[in-house]
Amino acid sequence: MRIPAHSVCTAIRDDIVSGVYERGSRLTEELLARRYGVSRVPVREALRTLESEGFVVTRRHAGACVAEPTEQEAADLLEVRMLLEPLGAARAAQRRTEAHLKVLRGLVRLGQERARRGEGEDLRSLGGWFHETLAQASGSPGLIALLTQLRYKAAWMYAVEQPARPVDSWAEHGAIVDAVARGDAERARALTAHHAERTAGAHRLRRPARREAPQRRVSSSQHGVNITGVRH
Repeated sequence: MRIPAHSVCTAIRDDIVSGVYERGSRLTEELLARRYGVSRVPVREALRTLESEGFVVTRRHAGACVAEPTEQEAADLLEVRMLLEPLGAARAAQRRTEAHLKVLRGLVRLGQERARRGEGEDLRSLGGWFHETLAQASGSPGLIALLTQLRYKAAWMYAVEQPARPVDSWAEHGAIVDAVARGDAERARALTAHHAERTAGAHRLRRPARREAPQRRVSSSQHGVNITGVRH
């Protein structure tokens, strides 16, 4: 059975974000194909996509390598995200469906419950699902794709500290959903901008670890694809 290139792309991207492939390490088609159990054709297509997204660069005499973003690039990424997430919330207020609202309210309810209990790991996943659903509610495929890519890159470049008062953070989520439900685009935009600005301060740059031989890392056990853990 031929595995589509987008599935291979997702798997490689997940491994880059989680640190299986360290920054600057080589990504050879042969080793990647062996790791994921596919031919070199979908690997080649996946690497082209990842290069267009900024996760991979092609170097002379080395071929495809994991990109090494600078501190300025990381700062720019957060700034762009802080601009686009409020736009997504404003669009959601105008285009959301009842299904979107049902999911958003359910996530807020669960988040508030987990926050009161101090269940931090659950809150990280719930927060990711909340922001993904809010983006989906914007009804704009291009914006959804950009926000998804920004979430991946933020998870790759930054470690995010849990808020000191998670109950307050989920109260902000609840207020955003209320504004979206009322169709108040400007209120949704303003609340999301405030939330994004506040949470930006919890981002800490990840420092690249000392690199090991890429062949040793690539030949590790098969990796399942799961984007949930990288959403913030």
